[in-house]
Amino acid sequence: MRLNSVVIGAKFGSAEAEAAARSAAARFLERGCRVCVVSPVSVDGAEQADTIEDLRGRRLDLAVTLGGDGTTLRTLRHLADETPVLTINVGGNRGILSEITLDQLDRAIAQMASGDIILEKRIRVAASYAGEEFPPALNEIYITRSNLTRTTNMTIKFQNDTVTQKMDGVMVSTPSGSTGHSFSLGGPILHESLDVLIITPVAPMYRLASMVVPDDKIDIIPSHDCNIVMDAQVVKSAGYDETITIKKYRHRAVFVRLKRRGLRQMSKMGF
Repeated sequence: MRLNSVVIGAKFGSAEAEAAARSAAARFLERGCRVCVVSPVSVDGAEQADTIEDLRGRRLDLAVTLGGDGTTLRTLRHLADETPVLTINVGGNRGILSEITLDQLDRAIAQMASGDIILEKRIRVAASYAGEEFPPALNEIYITRSNLTRTTNMTIKFQNDTVTQKMDGVMVSTPSGSTGHSFSLGGPILHESLDVLIITPVAPMYRLASMVVPDDKIDIIPSHDCNIVMDAQVVKSAGYDETITIKKYRHRAVFVRLKRRGLRQMSKMGF
């Protein structure tokens, strides 16, 4: 794969991750790559950007994340296209999305340069409300009541079906997100490559089960004001009786993998 233009981002507030990002940037610079580091990291010979979003419209061959899963999710939220992402676990709790540790970077660069890699594509989801589409999420979008003293009627529309029931919220997850919050709520674990979505009701009155659907679009209409939570990092507000639409995002997330593994997230979780 091409490695002409590389952007590198580190976990916010982590001196360890920032030092690792500087080390990674130096290695790519040594290979003659054009490198951009995301603030607050700075490296001699590398460009600096406030966020990866500032680089939209520029052709990037690779994005490198150094940190945990939160860093990877944040990076993917700012990548509107299908730029491949190499995930390096530095100080992450589990590093479920991570592919390598810093000591394996030289081997990873050599494999990328020779094309001896796998580009793993995964679906993402995006919510839209009142004419605005929000940034994409890799794992899930959670619609939850904002008033904790009132139980909400949630109307869920998909294909030609409509389900209305009192519940605390609705989570729409991708297969990548199936091993996270969705799983903790009783949802199924899916292989990361599947092209489906999981609808998981949260505390439904009549124990409505999770549903795996092939739909490209799901409409959710709450009877009370609610919050739209994307990958547990971004929160937007929505009014009652208004439609929140969740769709598969037009561009997938692309991960650089050095070798093929089955159900990689389950193995990272210790199953």
